[in-house]
Amino acid sequence: MNATVDQYLCIGCGVCVGLCPKVFRIGEDGKSGVCQPVTEETLSPVQEAIDSCPVTAISWLENDERT
Repeated sequence: MNATVDQYLCIGCGVCVGLCPKVFRIGEDGKSGVCQPVTEETLSPVQEAIDSCPVTAISWLENDERT
């Protein structure tokens, strides 16, 4: 399982990067993106980022979904 960020919803607030910089980054467009796959170590911080996103732009991407 991995995470995904809806670029249409993202406002680039950076909460996800603050909570889990190993997985999220702010791109040149000022919006968040996933830069590394989720691991056992980052599973909990990613869930916290999902729960904390003010515009609910982050979600789990199931293995069979494509971006």
